[in-house]
Amino acid sequence: MTIHPSGADRRRGPFRAGERVQLTDIKGRKYTTMLTHDGYFQSGRGRLRHSAIIGQPEGSVLDTDDGHRLLALRPLVTDYVLSMPRGATPIYPKDAAQIISIADVFPGARVVEAGVGSGALTLSLLAATGPTGHVHSVERREEFATIAIANVESWYGEEIPPWTVEIGDLSDVLEGMAEESIDHVILDMLAPWENLEQAVRVLRPGGVLLGYVATTTQLSRFVESMRATFAFTEAEATETLVRTWHLEGLAVRPDHRMVAHTGFLVVARKLAPGNEPLLEKRRPAKLAYSDTMPWEDESLEPMEEPAMSPKKLRKVLRDVKQRSLIEQTGSSHIPEDNDGVPSGDSPEADAQFPRSAESAE
Repeated sequence: MTIHPSGADRRRGPFRAGERVQLTDIKGRKYTTMLTHDGYFQSGRGRLRHSAIIGQPEGSVLDTDDGHRLLALRPLVTDYVLSMPRGATPIYPKDAAQIISIADVFPGARVVEAGVGSGALTLSLLAATGPTGHVHSVERREEFATIAIANVESWYGEEIPPWTVEIGDLSDVLEGMAEESIDHVILDMLAPWENLEQAVRVLRPGGVLLGYVATTTQLSRFVESMRATFAFTEAEATETLVRTWHLEGLAVRPDHRMVAHTGFLVVARKLAPGNEPLLEKRRPAKLAYSDTMPWEDESLEPMEEPAMSPKKLRKVLRDVKQRSLIEQTGSSHIPEDNDGVPSGDSPEADAQFPRSAESAE
């Protein structure tokens, strides 16, 4: 049974059972919960039955049993990304917004994304490319792909813009794509420099290559590897810092905390075949280049992706499955098996993730 409408109407109208709501208290604390016919929300600000929220228009202010007031709104995509179940650390909204902007991801664009992680960036890419574009997400770890698919389906419902999820190595996936058929290649992976050769082949002239890396060593190696191809314009690297402000009358000042470094964005564009990049003739800084760059030292241990513990993976998969069933039924009464996981005896449970993790159009 489908609880939500499809498309843009999914974000409009009164609150419905089976969808998420974001409750904000007077101190600005936000709580995200799934609405069910028989559920209730409880915090230090009191208790509020979900039935009092269902049917109310978005933007309603409701009273708890203790007389406290809560503002009810549907979460924005930025709120959803921060509260959704995750297997890998997501690309946060501040970076996703920059990626869409500086890479110029336009409606109708053909985008390759690797890796998909928890699906945070995928949400923004699908919104930017729209129904006439296509996002091809590549992920090496099947469990991460499963979590990402569930998160994207939960946000978009049945009308997901054209999207393919493929499990495997990016180099193998790119090898099967037509030459100069892609507008954007976005690399969120441990060693993006390993896929430059295939990225050059599939990108159209003028296409955008963007890398998201966490450390300065990765940043340096990625840029130098791009330069060595002589196929891209000079790379530009940025990081985005977000600082909120306290606003009260004339008492306007920066908040004491801020969202600082999460990652570096490196962007370059592909040159037309037979052309070489314009490189400024300048003397490099002393010690900028050594006889052996750090990543060329064979005595160093190679970087490895951090492993996800089986316990955490089981918890995340259980959370996304339970959320899927609540969305389909609007009820919090979900039968559980002996392991505490929602039972797969019902048709709703068997259809845990309608979109295949291997390939989804």
